[in-house]
Amino acid sequence: MSGIEIRRRAELFRPHINALIMNLKQILSVFTLLLFFTTLTHAQPKISFNEKVHDFGTIMWNSPVTAEFKVINDGNKPLVITKVTTSCGCTVAGWTKEPIMPGTSGFVKSTFDAKAIGRFHKTVGVYCNASNTPIYLTIKGTVSTEVKNYDAFPYQIGNIRLDRMEIEFPDANKGDQPVTEINLVNTSDKPYEPVLMHLPPYLKAEAVPAKLGKDGIGKIKLTLDSKHLMNLGLTQTSVYLARFPGDKVGEGNEITVSAVLLPDFSRLTEQQKLNAPAITLSATELNMGALEAKDRVTHKVTITNTGKSRLDIKELQVFNPIVNVSLKKRYIEPGASTTLKISLRGKGLKKLKSSPRVLMITNDPVHPKVMIKIKATTK
Repeated sequence: MSGIEIRRRAELFRPHINALIMNLKQILSVFTLLLFFTTLTHAQPKISFNEKVHDFGTIMWNSPVTAEFKVINDGNKPLVITKVTTSCGCTVAGWTKEPIMPGTSGFVKSTFDAKAIGRFHKTVGVYCNASNTPIYLTIKGTVSTEVKNYDAFPYQIGNIRLDRMEIEFPDANKGDQPVTEINLVNTSDKPYEPVLMHLPPYLKAEAVPAKLGKDGIGKIKLTLDSKHLMNLGLTQTSVYLARFPGDKVGEGNEITVSAVLLPDFSRLTEQQKLNAPAITLSATELNMGALEAKDRVTHKVTITNTGKSRLDIKELQVFNPIVNVSLKKRYIEPGASTTLKISLRGKGLKKLKSSPRVLMITNDPVHPKVMIKIKATTK
């Protein structure tokens, strides 16, 4: 067949070839669109809360109270809270403004001014990209001018009753200044001035009001200045509530304070996040059973790196001295595992003020803080 004949036949088939190419392009475009919309359908934020109704119980008139709702993104796309509304001017709201990444949490805060006597029931509307309609949270309680009982103040230091003897600040990043409160009531016949002694440089305290009369209710506002925290992970200290002017410190007026400083991942690029390590534990809660003072129980937890780069256990800490930990490796390559041994002594278990826990700080940007809870009882 001559070259001229070959070219002639090629020209005859060219329209068919061009049509075939156009059809393939159209099919590819449709497939791309279907893939795009399928990805959109499966990649969605999902919102949940630690609670949707917060009951303050009985609170004192003219003493504002704040509820902090934990917002969790259970989806696989960043969760964005665009707006938070309140049902009246007596309630002020705040929320996490930056996107909440998958597997992490933020907050919605609602402060009630408590200027009206009687029962209250207020709603907070949360607008976000995980729902087409607002999600409503509720705060409720009763505002009173007098203390009818001390159920809300189960702890006692001298003539002062408190609502708690342990302070745990929300997790903080360097530069954060979270605030928490101790509520207290003066059960003596004399005026009382609340004072916290032995405050470390990273804590500030303010009594509101500065002086309490008989059955007077007040609070001590504690502010954590995280810039002065030296180490990642857990920092614990004790402060002491003065029972009278010139009081000394001791076990009888001790209040424990805990704060957790997290690593900063704000400068990670999207590529670094995609190639980040990922921590997986075989258990995050251990039941040690019933122990006598002489007993010592050990459990093992397997830690696996399911991510794409090396997992670093930066800090490994315990909240209570009766807990001991031993980690085989602090650096875990992708796909590898290591063993964490956790031991609990029965001696001292009865005196614990809080549940035993183990804290890990990691370079996993989704789970920088990992907590293992320990359950145990005494025989």
